[in-house]
This record gives sequence, C-alpha cells and structure tokens, in this order.
Amino acid sequence: MHIDDLFRSAVKKKASDLHLVAGQKPILRINGELKPIQDSKVLTPANIQDLAFDIITQQQKDKFIADKELDVSYEISKLSRFRVNMHFERGNVGMVARVIPNKIPTMQELMLPNIAHDLIKRDSGLVLVTGPTGSGKSTTLAAMVNFINKERSKHVVTLEDPIEFVFVSDKSLIIQRQLHTDMLTFEQALSHVLRQDPNIIVVGEMRNLETIAAAITLAETGHLVLATLHTHNTSQTVDRIIDIFPSHQQEQIRMQLSTSLAGILSQKLIPNTEGTRVAAREVLINIPAVANLIRENKIAQIKTVVQTNADKGMFSMDQNLLELYKAGHISEEDVKIHLTDKEMAGRKIK
Repeated sequence: MHIDDLFRSAVKKKASDLHLVAGQKPILRINGELKPIQDSKVLTPANIQDLAFDIITQQQKDKFIADKELDVSYEISKLSRFRVNMHFERGNVGMVARVIPNKIPTMQELMLPNIAHDLIKRDSGLVLVTGPTGSGKSTTLAAMVNFINKERSKHVVTLEDPIEFVFVSDKSLIIQRQLHTDMLTFEQALSHVLRQDPNIIVVGEMRNLETIAAAITLAETGHLVLATLHTHNTSQTVDRIIDIFPSHQQEQIRMQLSTSLAGILSQKLIPNTEGTRVAAREVLINIPAVANLIRENKIAQIKTVVQTNADKGMFSMDQNLLELYKAGHISEEDVKIHLTDKEMAGRKIK
C-alpha cells in the first residue's frame, strides 16, 4: 500500500483529514466525524513510518527525528494537495493529513457576508479570520485572496507553514513563501517583506508575540494584512492579541490595534441539513465605538456593539445561527447546542 492510495480514498470520500495511528485502521474525518476505512488493515508502527517517510526527503527525515514534529505539504497531481503533520506518539510515528482541494471555493460558495468583500477591498488595515482548529479558516482566507487575485491589481505576498492552496497569478501578482524552505521564521520574513514591494500580506497564522506585533505594524504602515488566529469569537480575539504582550506594552498595543484593525470574521463549522457542514460566523467591524472600547480596555462591551450594529455589517454568532436556522440550513437541535444565549433560543425558536 502506498500513501497515495489512502489520500485518494480521503478525497473520494470527501474527508477533511486522514489520521494514521499505530494499532488502528486508517481513520478519516468526514463532516466532523471520525470513521475508520473499513477495508483497510490495522497499521503497525513500521507501516506508518514507511508510509510517512515515502513523501519526505532525507533532510526532512533528519529534521523530523531531531524535532519530533514536521509540517509539510504534499500533492497528487490533478487530485488534491495535503497539509501533512508528522509526530511521535508513544515512541511511534503518527501522521495527520488535511485535504486541500485543488479548486479554491469562491466567497459566494462559502456564504461569506457582503461586508467581507468590503474588508478585502481596503488598501490597509488588519483583517483576521479566526476560529478553532478545523473551522475552515484557511479555506476562507484562500477564497478572499482568490477574490483579490481576480478583481484587483495588487502584489500579494503570502507567508505559510506549509503552503496549502496554490494560487495562479491573474490580475494580481501572488508570491507564496513557505516556512523553512523559503524563509526561516515568520518574524524574520515579516521584518523584510517591505523590501518586496507588497500591497497585501497574508500571514497563515499569527502564532506568537513577534508575529502579531509585526502584522499590526505592517497594517499601520499602509498595507492590507490578512491573517488567521485560533480564537472562538471576536472579543476573545481582541483580548488574545492584547494579552500576549507584557503588561507594560498593552496600552501601546491597544492604541495600535484600535487604529490598525479593520475587521474580524470568527467562524465554526456546524452540521447542516444536507449532511455536510456550514460555517456559522460572527463579524466585527472596527467602527469608532469599537476603537474606543479597545483603547479604553472595555473589551467585554464589544459583544453589545456587534449585536446592535447590523447596519454596519456586524452580527454575532448567535444571530447568525438563528439566521441559518430560519433559512433551513441547520436544525433546531444544532441551534440549541451552539447558541451561547440559551434564553435567546427559547424566545426565537418557535
């Protein structure tokens, strides 16, 4: 058996992820549920090591053995790309591969709100796509970049670990840089990116203080910066950004963020009525009221501003869940599971 056979099975069954664990059959995540590939054999540690090492170079093997972790991309021509993580568990090699479709979905196909188009038509500012692992952040970001590519004449530089969706330059010139092969660190790449004459900078993930600080500074200097962050809602995103800095820097960061932030799209995937999944979202736009709350460190009040400014394109996760339910996209049961305001569930669902 070759790893390509398992990847083809994952694509055929429309899985989002493939898991290889010693002592288990290969496992697919389909619509959020883990399902073993029934006609496969139980994998031994040697099986998994052979499958994993077949797609990496000797240099990557050496790095993996030394670091105990490795992120790489892999492609089967005309089928799909895969974002692969290799790791050790109980002394054995393990592997998880995320399926990256060759076709980049459109913003319309992802049901992104109209305000998202306004955000990526800006010339400067920080636009964040947030959500838990597996919530479709990378796909949403790719759809936004592809819209820019087709509609705007801009120079776009992406910094990724690893490269997931591959863009073919259209109206825009898109340069994609991958960690370790094209750059040593995100922080170093961001510190030199201005010399590459970019209009738009895409950061695959804001992982640490240095990356976040650089992204905010670039947004302040007249660039549009698109990035992802692992947070569950818009106010938590603002909190996370500020709290990662030492206390003596937080006032300065609040000032910078209040002027550089353009908007935040938070999302999570919910089972839909068609047997697949749909994204429920929350949108924050940095209007003057939001900027004031950030400067004054009244982050908890952002939730109220989001709920009461629909005319500015904002809505909360709960409001969007109810809209999805009324449109027939999700069930009453799933609304009740995911609503944070349980009283709203009783009032609004009849």
